[in-house]
Amino acid sequence: MAKHLIEALANSKIYQDYERAFSEATGLPVALRSVESWQLPHHGKRFENPFCALLAQKSRACAGCLQVQQKLSETATHEPQTMTCPMGLCDIAIPVRMGEQLIGFLTTGQAFLKKPTEAQFNRTAKLLTEWGVQSNPDDLRKAFFDTRVLSARQHDSVVKLLTIFAEHLSMVSNQIVVREQNAEPPVVARAKQFISEHQTEELSLEQVAKSVHTSKFYFCKMIKKATGLHFTDYLSRVRTERAKNLLLNPNLRVSEIAYEVGFQSLTHFNRVFKKILGQSPTDYRGQLARV
Repeated sequence: MAKHLIEALANSKIYQDYERAFSEATGLPVALRSVESWQLPHHGKRFENPFCALLAQKSRACAGCLQVQQKLSETATHEPQTMTCPMGLCDIAIPVRMGEQLIGFLTTGQAFLKKPTEAQFNRTAKLLTEWGVQSNPDDLRKAFFDTRVLSARQHDSVVKLLTIFAEHLSMVSNQIVVREQNAEPPVVARAKQFISEHQTEELSLEQVAKSVHTSKFYFCKMIKKATGLHFTDYLSRVRTERAKNLLLNPNLRVSEIAYEVGFQSLTHFNRVFKKILGQSPTDYRGQLARV
């Protein structure tokens, strides 16, 4: 459930717009990951730190980053947390919750909280050599010292921004759950489409059930659950709605409209129309003419 929600949120326009705006404003990558995810959240992203991209080439270096992600997952369950990796770069995680349930994290980082020193770079270069990370020394140095440095105020502002957005995502996740709970089953949606396309024909329950590859009994149960109506009542309402539109055309006789929308007799059409709308087709048309 949590993974599905995070995927839905990550694919939403509001998240993608925010991700783009946040990264362009701060120069930092941001990712939305589920609690079950054990991948490098920023790898391959547009604003990925070039230094971190070099480290991602080796599994040993990746393991170090993933260990930090795991610790963040364990500690950032209720409040934002910031941790530093063995290279001295920070990672920030903000919990995204749906009610009491933790569903994921907003993460950013790949930045220093203090200006890096030459001694720090030398320790890092030595450690990377031990890990088997091979890179051009000049490229490694440039990537290391070009890494963004966040002041304490900037760090706090980034955390505040992501916390506000995490709260917004929490509300959106609730909306997604409600929408999906209220969503029609695919079999009902396909049946409605079939009925809409064939409503002028002499439709039977068996035909519609067959069109969606299900039994009559199961289809009856599903259409009643989704619409509150039995199949024949639903079909009558679909036809009546179309008849209402056709009655706007004064050049069409009521009898023509009855057959046009799928009724087999004018008497049946008049009876169904009055049952649903409380007046005959002729009275309905007369009412429209007086408006």
